[in-house]
Amino acid sequence: MQVSIKTLFLLLCMAILAGCSTAPLSGSAGKWAGHKESGQASYYADKFQNRKTASGQLYKANLKTAAHRTLPFGTKVRVTNVKNGKSVVVRINDRGPFVRGRIIDLSRSAFSSIGNTRDGLINVRIEVLR
Repeated sequence: MQVSIKTLFLLLCMAILAGCSTAPLSGSAGKWAGHKESGQASYYADKFQNRKTASGQLYKANLKTAAHRTLPFGTKVRVTNVKNGKSVVVRINDRGPFVRGRIIDLSRSAFSSIGNTRDGLINVRIEVLR
């Protein structure tokens, strides 16, 4: 059985393109639904406005978004300030924070809806929503 060079080239191109594809931003928590963590939340500095996040989206301080080390992009998470009980729902669209003790990095808007940005850090509980 002979395989033409065209066929091999086509198969190689298809394999390369398949490897370049990314998973869609589904917003589905899947196996993570109900997952909970506790730790500190920080927020993005103003210098990150309109810069690309790990998902390829631009960071917008006024949107309710966040960075988490492992949760899939699009996952919705309830973040609760343990001191005052206020909570906010955010969508994961970035990776981080990469500082020990911090579990989530919130957009300025999300952070200010549950705490004071002058504090810089707040203790939170997070729960992945279904």
